[in-house]
Amino acid sequence: MIFTNSDGGARGNPGPGAIGVIVREDGEILTKYSAFIGKYVTNNIAEYEGLIKALELAANYTNKEIMCFLDSELVVKQLMGEYRVRNPKLLELFLKVQKLQENFEKIIYKHVSREDSFQQIVDGLLNVELDRK
Repeated sequence: MIFTNSDGGARGNPGPGAIGVIVREDGEILTKYSAFIGKYVTNNIAEYEGLIKALELAANYTNKEIMCFLDSELVVKQLMGEYRVRNPKLLELFLKVQKLQENFEKIIYKHVSREDSFQQIVDGLLNVELDRK
């Protein structure tokens, strides 16, 4: 199975934002990705953007089952249908995730703590991007 960890953050919330993503299998990191995503974004937008990139990258490795780890409880609960998506910008990103889900037979979303070792890697990746700006 393919696993992803994604993270997004904005300094100032809203403020400069970046994402970090890893795709892995059997404990081996297959790819890492990070990018600056804008000068004025919120943490929640950045979290969604990170997940979108994770889904795009995971599609390069499988169309079967994947497990996506995020430290955003809000995004996970929205994707699981436990919370409604009320913000228009988040709804746009939510619908983009829904479309990307069609590339896979099954997706499992898991909330993890920021202390998770893989989550710390993606947090580090996005902070490198923010430090560059």
